[in-house]
Amino acid sequence: MNTYYKYKANIQDLVIIFIGCIIASLGVNIFLSHAKLLSGGATGIALLFQYTLNIPTGLTVLLVNIPLLLISYKKLNKSFTIYTTIGMLCLSLALVITKPLSSYVPMGGLDTLIYCIYGGALCGIGYGLVFLKNGSTGGTDIITMLIRKKYSNFNIGSLSFSINIIIILIGAYLFGLPQALYTFISLFIQNIVLDRVLLGFNSKKLLLILTKKEEDIINYVLKDLHRGITSLVAEGEYTHDRKKMLYCIVTSRQMVTLKNAVLNIDPSAFITVVDISEVRGKGFVSI
Repeated sequence: MNTYYKYKANIQDLVIIFIGCIIASLGVNIFLSHAKLLSGGATGIALLFQYTLNIPTGLTVLLVNIPLLLISYKKLNKSFTIYTTIGMLCLSLALVITKPLSSYVPMGGLDTLIYCIYGGALCGIGYGLVFLKNGSTGGTDIITMLIRKKYSNFNIGSLSFSINIIIILIGAYLFGLPQALYTFISLFIQNIVLDRVLLGFNSKKLLLILTKKEEDIINYVLKDLHRGITSLVAEGEYTHDRKKMLYCIVTSRQMVTLKNAVLNIDPSAFITVVDISEVRGKGFVSI
């Protein structure tokens, strides 16, 4: 039975990875390519070859990744290589499948900024779904994993950023500065949307409250706000006074309500508000 559920979960993951690749390829073929904008990583390189040599992006993604996958198979985790191969094949196939749809979008029919925004957003959603299921589309992911294995302290984020900057600079040289700037905006939007997909839209706020009227605040949270609240024993290192510190997680809207209520109950209360990207457990929707 456990094997069945594991197999079913793997199939579901692969379906979501393929859907993510389809969405990302729509962003590339329908929006980015129409405005001669670039993407990051192997897809950005593929777009460069399409614009300059008229080589299909799906084919370039495949050719760029084959040698990297061979190295990955020898040097890296076999599971990572298999999932990356599947993700790369899904992306290559998706780029081929969605390519005919680009003919339905008139060249220059929309403002470049529109292409930039929607292209970046769709790529962010697509790649976000892929990464959400521990997938990968190859390219720079393989390079960064190889470097991380050899140099554990290497800053992987700076490498990915550097590769994208090089792609943008090549685009600026070939297609002009305006296209490069639009590409930069598109990548910025892509990263924001990708983070939202990975972290979720139901971000929460953590309030840490130091007060002399903890019982009144606890009653308010439980009875009026209908939220859970935890008390911790805190000690000030200057005075060594011990008091309760209240720990409460709420939505962004409830944060404003709770903060105002606390200050009404105890104007001298000390409140710290912390952003939380993910909360799991009773009373909160899983991300």
